[in-house]
Amino acid sequence: MTDIVRADGRSVDQLRPITIERGWSSQAEGSALISFGGTKVLCTASFTNGVPRWLVGKGKGWVTAEYAMLPRATNERNDRESVKGRIGGRTHEISRLIGRALRAVVDTKALGENTVVIDCDVLQADGGTRTAAITGAYVALADAIEWGRAKKFIGQKAQVLFDSVSAVSVGIVDGEPMLDLAYVEDVRAETDMNIVVTGRGLFVEVQGTAEGAPFDKRELDALLELGVNGCAELRDHQGTALAPVE
Repeated sequence: MTDIVRADGRSVDQLRPITIERGWSSQAEGSALISFGGTKVLCTASFTNGVPRWLVGKGKGWVTAEYAMLPRATNERNDRESVKGRIGGRTHEISRLIGRALRAVVDTKALGENTVVIDCDVLQADGGTRTAAITGAYVALADAIEWGRAKKFIGQKAQVLFDSVSAVSVGIVDGEPMLDLAYVEDVRAETDMNIVVTGRGLFVEVQGTAEGAPFDKRELDALLELGVNGCAELRDHQGTALAPVE
């Protein structure tokens, strides 16, 4: 990696400061307030005994997610989508992405006929809101599953989560591959990519777009390496957050 120093003082392969406040909500079965630098997302997990009608009797559970952004999460106020009367395409896309990412590490048969809905609400946006949401949602999901186990909706020995999952943004800014883009970098990126990776280092999803000049395989490989290494760090943050309190 080069010796380039970014606007916030980070190196090109460095995450922003990461904090995960587990159990932030006293009412949800699982919750986490996650911060990727200035981006802050509240993730709450709601556990319900039962499944959607199309899954009844199949012996499997369901995990899904909804994503939303508060009106003043950004520099200027945005109208609530509920007031507009319709959910935007970006919101639908990110909600589906979070759900897919979580289901990639869930054994739905071990979950039984139970449903977990994760709500990811962006309190403050400074780039990487979807990746922060996925990373925090996993922590909230893990606690909701343990709540269901304690209530005996899930078998005591059932391994519902067989891996962890996290996500991070990468991109090429001024010709340089960089990890975890803040907003000021994201808007200037020639290539923008979001990478979702399991704790074992397997890819769940890679979303990459050349916003300016097309990128070559060498640059793609560099971005993937940054993303995998970044997600490994995030996995460690998740593990620390979920560690038993002594």
